[in-house]
Amino acid sequence: MNSEKQHERLEFLFRVVEKEIHHLKFAMEQVFSQRITPQTVQKLEQLPELALKIEGFTSRFCRLQDTLGDKLLPALLHSLGEPKAPLLINLDKAEKYGWLDSSDDWLSLRSLRNQMVHEYIEDPTLFLDAIEAARAATPMLVSFSEKLKQTYTNQSSK
Repeated sequence: MNSEKQHERLEFLFRVVEKEIHHLKFAMEQVFSQRITPQTVQKLEQLPELALKIEGFTSRFCRLQDTLGDKLLPALLHSLGEPKAPLLINLDKAEKYGWLDSSDDWLSLRSLRNQMVHEYIEDPTLFLDAIEAARAATPMLVSFSEKLKQTYTNQSSK
């Protein structure tokens, strides 16, 4: 991919991430504006409005993480001259560049997906723990995005 196409792709991905962050924060406010307990989660079938809000939050969290890790990170690394590599190697590079505190933390966030998507069917407490963990991890995703953007901005100004 030539330099101009890389630039266009990165600009597009940064716009997408910015929108995804905005939508994730809105969804998070909607879900956590009330107290959620395991009992609440157990009754989600009787609370369709809350169930939709939680679904929105979980899907937006997963989507942002996918966009950052599977699209934006590899594109930025490639623009810096790094060879294409699997996610684990890219995460290690992100940690070395100082964009992530821990690649292991990122990987543990990926495991939240299964808990948020499947566990509530069997265990409301696990599901609640997972969405609370996603809520707590949202600032990390935002910070990661900001660090990627700063690197890109610094690189583009050279």
